[in-house]
Amino acid sequence: MRNIHATVYTLLLMLGSLVQFNAVAQSSVGKSLPSNSIYHLQASLEDQSGEIAGLDQHQGQPTLVTMFYASCPHVCPLIISTIKLTEAKLSEVERSNLRVLMISVDPETDTPAVLLENMQRHALDAERWSMVRPEPGDLRAIAGVLGIKYKQLPDGEFNHSTKISLLDGNGSPLASSSQIGRLDEGFLQAVKTSLQ
Repeated sequence: MRNIHATVYTLLLMLGSLVQFNAVAQSSVGKSLPSNSIYHLQASLEDQSGEIAGLDQHQGQPTLVTMFYASCPHVCPLIISTIKLTEAKLSEVERSNLRVLMISVDPETDTPAVLLENMQRHALDAERWSMVRPEPGDLRAIAGVLGIKYKQLPDGEFNHSTKISLLDGNGSPLASSSQIGRLDEGFLQAVKTSLQ
């Protein structure tokens, strides 16, 4: 009888290990990313609330991502207005499923307090929008994967691309637009398609 109990106990242990292994394997498969996902890049981003997350903070949802800096007098407010104009053409349900990630090219100046003030000034929905600053050492790599060029000028301002990228839930680029100040109909259609 003792041998039967030992055998049953051993079988139960083996079954438990098998179930645990299977769960871990399924979990890692679920987390695998396509080769073109920008979420492969490990970067630390601090948002307007002082929370730290990675580039993949909106994983699972379509996301608009661009780069900016809070003290920008002209172009960056236009980028924000363009994204808001795009959002205005979405249904309430579509809008609720879209995320926006704005990454600063001036992380030393754009503290969480500065980013929060900028969010409030533009009346941005903090449930869906994030303004973040990367570690200075991550900035060039992030700009590289997004295809954004930037350069600091002697007066402290920045020249940078106005590119807005649409990522799918896995961080793969679906579309992009450099058109600001007016609606890009083709880009809007890509956003709508990603939200279906």
